[in-house]
Amino acid sequence: MGELQAGKSPFKTKSTYDEKLKVWCGGERRSLSSPDLSIGETIFWQMERHPKLNPQISFTDGTVLTWEELQANAMRVARYMRNLGLEQGDFVGIIGRLTTHLMALACACFFNGPPYHALHTEYEQSTIGRLFGITKPRLIFCDGNEFEKVRAATKDLQVKIATMRNHPEGALRIQDILTTPVEQNYQPTRLRHGNVHTLAILSSSGTTGVPKAVTISNSHQLIVNFLLMKSSLVQYTSSTLDWFSGLSLTIVCGVFSTTSIIADNDFDAGLLCDIIQKYKISLVCLSSSNLARFANGPAFESSDLSSLKYLFYGGSNCSLEVQQRVRHRVGHCLHFCYALTELNSLGCVNFNFDEKPNSVGRPVNGIQVKIINEQGEAQGPNKFGEICFNSGQKWAGYYKNPEESQIIQDAQNWLHTGDLGYMDEDAYLFVMDRLKDMLKYQNIMYYPSEIESVIAEMPNVVESCVFGIWEPVNGDEAAALVVKKEGTQLEAQDVVDYVRKRITAKYKQLNAGVLIVDQIAGSGNRKANRSAAKAYFLEHFNNN
Repeated sequence: MGELQAGKSPFKTKSTYDEKLKVWCGGERRSLSSPDLSIGETIFWQMERHPKLNPQISFTDGTVLTWEELQANAMRVARYMRNLGLEQGDFVGIIGRLTTHLMALACACFFNGPPYHALHTEYEQSTIGRLFGITKPRLIFCDGNEFEKVRAATKDLQVKIATMRNHPEGALRIQDILTTPVEQNYQPTRLRHGNVHTLAILSSSGTTGVPKAVTISNSHQLIVNFLLMKSSLVQYTSSTLDWFSGLSLTIVCGVFSTTSIIADNDFDAGLLCDIIQKYKISLVCLSSSNLARFANGPAFESSDLSSLKYLFYGGSNCSLEVQQRVRHRVGHCLHFCYALTELNSLGCVNFNFDEKPNSVGRPVNGIQVKIINEQGEAQGPNKFGEICFNSGQKWAGYYKNPEESQIIQDAQNWLHTGDLGYMDEDAYLFVMDRLKDMLKYQNIMYYPSEIESVIAEMPNVVESCVFGIWEPVNGDEAAALVVKKEGTQLEAQDVVDYVRKRITAKYKQLNAGVLIVDQIAGSGNRKANRSAAKAYFLEHFNNN
């Protein structure tokens, strides 16, 4: 086994490679606090240490909170949950933007023990119904904008719904909950199952396309331990609590007493530049598509970005041109990352962009990586195959879905990502393609089959094949080849318009276009070959 040192990286990262097992390891994981403390207890006692520091500032409305105030709000929400009889086996639902009391809500769940189950605000009513139908939360917090959609989606559940802002008339408001009295000497709950207790549920789509509930454990592997974090650090992300990055930076803020700048709108490149300048942001976490928006924004070249120390991005492929443009603008702070929600941890980080452009980096502390071929055999450096991760801890699986859990996690606790790539001779991971059909538009996951089933409803359609066309800003934009019935009239715009009427979510639209064709290339079993269909589309679309 040999030790591999980083090149000219400003950070000292180490990796080891076991030539016999063909496994790369990012080094030993260090616990930064007492290992018997839960995430909630760790954050609670850190709040006690720095009562007058500011953990959160809202760019939207200017609200500034101290740790003392945020802790008080979190305890009030936690006491309200206890008064409702919520126990460690119950769930709290969240569909919310980054508003003033969202972190207090997350901390209340951490303090009490009931995991939160967070969904994206863009999800359709049917998706919300299916996902909350898995965990059956007893209490849901949402923005008033989503209140009617959430109420309709959960009508068969016995659930109380509270709104975080834009409150409908008669709704239970977060402000009402914040009047709940708290006893003296309040303490966070000790977890019955220790740090294997579920902390949160995030949503993921797997091999079947059916949404699943990804369990996130109360493990200390959630605490970033490869950076020097100080309370003077100011951070920003547009990710809400339904993203792993949103959860991770919430924990960073609580554990290291950093300051988080929040804004309740969708990502805006110009707004990000304003926020960095105004608050002297040190750390930013973006999806790859938002990094492209940032780099292409009109204020990117003229804004003062000198305060940035860490700019982490990932979630999908990213144009090397965009990465290089940002690198030349912001310096060595640019770091490509690779994470798998099911891993309950960041997987790899690239601290050496100049020598390894487009690599997602080396495994972080406590993470092992291997590349396997189609026979499941581990491969050595520069050999192409499926990327697999192991955190050294058994993942609890998809909630109430052992079948799908066994597909992604094998008996040795290796998680099979479904992504294809290779590790080079210096232990840097390169992600090249996806083994699965899953697509991401602006980092929101969807499947081609969802759109194909809608196109199939059209009376003049015989067959369709939907695939993703990668676009630097949005990610995977859906496109389709469609075969019409002989002797009928069908235009490409008819298909685009029909999908728009039947599917409300913007990320499931045929944003890249449609081609009407005589036939669709198929594989041996006559299932449409997405790769061949995509190649045909790219060759012919601009000529039609």
